Amino acid sequence: MPLTVFTHTEFDQHEQVIFCHDPSIDLQAIIAIHSTVLGPAAGGCRMHPYQSVDDAITDVLRLSKGMSYKNAMAGLPLGGGKCVIIADPERSDKPELLRQFSKHVQQLGGRFWTAIDVGVSPADADILAENCDYIFARASQYPKGFDPSAFTALGCFSGIRAVAKHCWSRTDLHGLRVAVQGLGATGADLTRQLCEAGAQVVVADVDDSAVESVVDQYDVASVAPSVIHAQDVDVFAPCAMGGVINDRTIDEIKARAICGVANNQLADDSHGIALHESGICYVPDYVVNAGGIMAAGAMIYSNPTMDESRLRAQRLYDTVLELFKKSEAERIPCSEAANRMASARIGRS
Repeated sequence: MPLTVFTHTEFDQHEQVIFCHDPSIDLQAIIAIHSTVLGPAAGGCRMHPYQSVDDAITDVLRLSKGMSYKNAMAGLPLGGGKCVIIADPERSDKPELLRQFSKHVQQLGGRFWTAIDVGVSPADADILAENCDYIFARASQYPKGFDPSAFTALGCFSGIRAVAKHCWSRTDLHGLRVAVQGLGATGADLTRQLCEAGAQVVVADVDDSAVESVVDQYDVASVAPSVIHAQDVDVFAPCAMGGVINDRTIDEIKARAICGVANNQLADDSHGIALHESGICYVPDYVVNAGGIMAAGAMIYSNPTMDESRLRAQRLYDTVLELFKKSEAERIPCSEAANRMASARIGRS
């Protein structure tokens, strides 16, 4: 199986791809280290019941490359990596599964650091840390009740502010129409920030209870997940799983701009070109969802305060505006502009 990785369509000169297995607890996991040029690889631990091992390989290869680009664009002294555990995050023996997996991360001796992601919470990160020294974004590192995904939401909110400035020369979001797809911790907090800024928000999630919770708390509308991307809004904010911008959906998008935190939003690189040709302003996910790693990742090499972490996430406003400038100056899609900037920073053409 590992030999197929080298010819995989998502393999991009990855430094290491490690398959982790423990039959005693049915652990199947993959660690992908894309680059350590800028520093130790860092990226979250995702737990998801993938339909196949190939699906998991595809995800971890794409996500780890995205982390290299994300950390480079964020100006962090970190490389890029990611890990995925092929399992339902609701399984009853999840804590023991995390403990066993963390031993594989420990064996890398700090070459790779991991943290929260889909299916792995800050409390889960504390469990990972029981047997591993290379875990960040743990619940115990923050005030009680605080979710570090709030930094990711703040970074996206700052990115949407930059979109408003670039597209409409606006310094506020009052009345801006935004569609938020996905109401996990990050999507829900982004919705809160948008509502507090006076935006008109429509939301969707496959979890009805998540929708009900957000609708009860804020003045928002809701639609079915299958049509959230096609809403007549100014900004579409994908905050769920990847691949939402694909051959089926791209012609249905009515938003003038796309700015959300979901990883790997483009099903294919060609969709970034198509968005550009359609006049849709697209902020690459690995640029605008960097608020979390900018804040939490700093714990790998420093001891930031909460205020310092928030300021780091808010600086994405300037990063997104810089990206728009490069895109316009070189007359290339934003997706390509970001790829060039990130590749140059990690020494790849």
